[in-house]
Amino acid sequence: MIGKLKQNLLVACLVISSVTVFYLGRHAMECHQRIEEHGQLGAILPLSALGGSMRTTLRTGQNLSMPFVYNKDMPLIFIGGVPRSGTTLMRAMLDAHPEVRCGEETRVIPRILAMKQMWSRSGREKMRLDEAGVTDEVLDAAMQAFLLEIIVKHGEPANFLCNKDPFALKSLSYLAKIFPRAKFVLMIRDGRASVHSMISRKVTIAGFDLGSYRDCLTKWNRAIETMYTQCLEAADKCLPMHYEELVLHPEKWMKTLLKFLDVPWNDAVLRHEELIGKAGGVSLSKVERSTDQVIKPVNVEALSKWVGKIPADVVRDMAVIAPMLSRLGYDPHANPPNYGRPDPKVLDNTRREPRCSGITDIVLPLTLQRAQQDSLLTRELLAFHVVQNVKCY
Repeated sequence: MIGKLKQNLLVACLVISSVTVFYLGRHAMECHQRIEEHGQLGAILPLSALGGSMRTTLRTGQNLSMPFVYNKDMPLIFIGGVPRSGTTLMRAMLDAHPEVRCGEETRVIPRILAMKQMWSRSGREKMRLDEAGVTDEVLDAAMQAFLLEIIVKHGEPANFLCNKDPFALKSLSYLAKIFPRAKFVLMIRDGRASVHSMISRKVTIAGFDLGSYRDCLTKWNRAIETMYTQCLEAADKCLPMHYEELVLHPEKWMKTLLKFLDVPWNDAVLRHEELIGKAGGVSLSKVERSTDQVIKPVNVEALSKWVGKIPADVVRDMAVIAPMLSRLGYDPHANPPNYGRPDPKVLDNTRREPRCSGITDIVLPLTLQRAQQDSLLTRELLAFHVVQNVKCY
């Protein structure tokens, strides 16, 4: 009797074990199939789904069998500056690099950073958060996870990921704290040109009165001072990049930039316009105001558009309204300023721009006419003349 009972128990155990193994095997096969499906689609999979945490795994288009793990210690790139300072051109040129992906502005990143700043600046709010157990450590971990999720998943994977939200660099010091290996590119442009661009193109920016050059220049001065000060404090992590230097000498400054970012040189960054809309190339937003400009090769058409457009009283008070002009190396009294001579390739790009006058049908000054026999001198004088006199509409 006892022997038969033992036999029945053994049979029951065998049945239960078989059923368990069957379901575990089936579940494992389903998991494997789903992972393979995601891998084929190039999807981004959180390691938490596979038993991990705080990191993200994705498969690149180059090698689906080699997952890349993204975390707060990865070498992120942040591009920023006052809007209308060349941030879109910079990210388009970097996007042309096969190992870099920036993508369009996320818009949410500077807003969440501004909220974090507001919580930190308010003593009462910080006390309430601490009492609730929402300490700086908790908030920092949450910010890391949120920002990384947005940056990684709003575009295609790449060896180097970057973010271009201009005002994000108002929080440069904080970003450097929570992303210790991140590097920053601060785009700097003559404030008179930036302000004229935002006013003439009706680019709405919170806090800027587009009906007043004086107000916009005051706000420009305040914003660039905040970002520039933090950039200098970050020193080895932040590279100030003058828009004028970039468009006049793109190869020189892109080589400097890529070396700073530890990204290998690739001359595709000098031909970003050829890669727009192509797979692995440059993706542009239909709603960003700079899109119609960055579809063209690098040229000097936008350098001096502001000359003669700023009210006389504002021009007279320029050094007082925008003292950061002098600090950044611009002459507040120069109208027009002398930004320098463009590289021959940039000059050719500008000459081919159909909206520009004063180049293709240019009547050379007498000094240029007399210098025709010296091609080098002619080219240099022509370049200087173009930068000073070209008008584009």
